[in-house]
Amino acid sequence: MPPPRRLVVWCPDWPVVAAVLAAGLDPVAPAAVFVANRVLACSQTARDNGVRRGMRRREAQGRCPDLAVCEHDPARDARLFEPVVAAVESLAPGVEVVRPGLVAVPAKGPAGYFGSEVDAAERVVDEVAARADAECQVGVADGLFAAILAARRGVVVEPGGGPGFLAPMRIDEIDYPGVDRGELVDLLRRLGIRTLGDFAALPASDVATRFGRDALVAHRAASGREERPPERRALPPDLVVSESLDPPVERVDAAAFVAKALAERLHVRLGELGLACTRLGISARTEHGEELHRMWRCAEPLTPSGTADRVRWQLDGWLSGRRGAQRPTAGVELLSLHPDEVVGAGALQLDLVNSATGEADARAGRAFVRVQGMLGPDAVLVGVLGGGRDLRDRVRLVPWGDERVPTLDPERPWPGRIPAPSPAVLPDSPWPAAVLDADEQPVRITDRHRLTAAPVRVVVSGGRSRTVRGWAGPWPVEERWWSESAALAPRLVTRVQVVLEAEGEVGEVALLLVHEDGRWWVQGAYR
Repeated sequence: MPPPRRLVVWCPDWPVVAAVLAAGLDPVAPAAVFVANRVLACSQTARDNGVRRGMRRREAQGRCPDLAVCEHDPARDARLFEPVVAAVESLAPGVEVVRPGLVAVPAKGPAGYFGSEVDAAERVVDEVAARADAECQVGVADGLFAAILAARRGVVVEPGGGPGFLAPMRIDEIDYPGVDRGELVDLLRRLGIRTLGDFAALPASDVATRFGRDALVAHRAASGREERPPERRALPPDLVVSESLDPPVERVDAAAFVAKALAERLHVRLGELGLACTRLGISARTEHGEELHRMWRCAEPLTPSGTADRVRWQLDGWLSGRRGAQRPTAGVELLSLHPDEVVGAGALQLDLVNSATGEADARAGRAFVRVQGMLGPDAVLVGVLGGGRDLRDRVRLVPWGDERVPTLDPERPWPGRIPAPSPAVLPDSPWPAAVLDADEQPVRITDRHRLTAAPVRVVVSGGRSRTVRGWAGPWPVEERWWSESAALAPRLVTRVQVVLEAEGEVGEVALLLVHEDGRWWVQGAYR
């Protein structure tokens, strides 16, 4: 029995479209969105200049010097995609957001109402262009995976023609945004499997034994079947979790904070029943009685953080949208989550490395959320290592649950950066210090970045004095020498490493000293 027919609406390069729209850039300018220093999506103009998905930032900018670099922001993508979803929903009920830029609806209803699947697709394209001012492509096929690929090509695949439609396509089609199967694609290529048809021809038992569960899901999709087997569980009546908001909230950050707690409650209940959610309904009621509802479909069973992310994106789309059909006229007073489709919890499997710590990590995450609930989001911070020459520039603290994006690109070369190992102690603010020579005179830095004398003694704030046993440097770093902006003022610092003599029970200590604006500071200590 073939999978149910799906009508999929795809907005090409949506992360780039949303980033360009939010930044007010020229729509035809070359632009790309980056994640972990690699291209996630790029505009057609950038592709014409040689930029490709997965390319490193330096290579992409080398091929297209005028490339506009944008950071990935899922909340921005979802917020700006909401008018497109509303336009599709006005023609076809049962809209499921697969991800920002891609929505799916059952094809039977629109096809019957408008006369045919082709007519329904044409109406959806016109409606999205008129109501959301966005370009889209529509595809219809048996099953979600085949319909997604049909939408990329703007075609309608005849019923039962899914396997033949998929067979000649390249094997890398199973690795698409939102589903990372890059390692599987690379392995299949090395084994000589080049097309989806070659992959589908393998016995399912051999795929499961050799490659694992995710490969089996991809194998079902390549064969023209549903990615998940049709084993759906009856929904218990008490799975809906709701929270009344008093006073009603109109700010996304306040509503999203409630969403985190709701996501935790939902997943605790699902865990008790041995279930995992694969399709999530998000509902909200405003102070004026407006009812808002949206369905999110997921390629994999949702985790608590994945649920919270989707709720936050959806609230951002509702509360930050334009006045009218997309934006409510009052604050949200009731927020509800309800699973629309669940599978057995065995579908959410941990690998051998994480299986021992997965439950502990989940408990720790719930504890962090509770602390944030009592003390605020900034009460639990996580360090994110990035790039930079200064030690303090390389670490960014972000609230637990937020996207862990470094401030500076860690892949970029940073000449003058302190080499490994890094200091074990980094004070909240640098300690003032005095560096003295053999005559007890201050050691200074000349115009040629040389020391006026060898360091003999270091006096740290508080009067602690230690004899220098050895030292290395100086290493000057001149940053932003080209800038005339007050916000990005030029900076000249000189670093010196000193090893201090052991005294009493205190062993040998090494310090990282920084000379800036005529003064010495202790930036870090090695132990």
